Amino acid sequence: MKNIKKIKIKTNGKLSIIQENATLYNYLKKLKVPLKKVAIELNYEIVNKKHLKKIKLKKNDKIEIVHFIGGG
Repeated sequence: MKNIKKIKIKTNGKLSIIQENATLYNYLKKLKVPLKKVAIELNYEIVNKKHLKKIKLKKNDKIEIVHFIGGG
């Protein structure tokens, strides 16, 4: 049986433990994040959503998920 490594990351200030080598896309999908209605920041830089599947999460990454809110 292969030992699955886990890493710690922070999402909106909260600690999460995820599988090593997870992609940002898979992580956001697992959280059920509505990708069309949010901006994603990884380590203080806005992420181009076209690249989500290529970005592998690393130990101590910091993710901020910003929801767009309409109103008047």
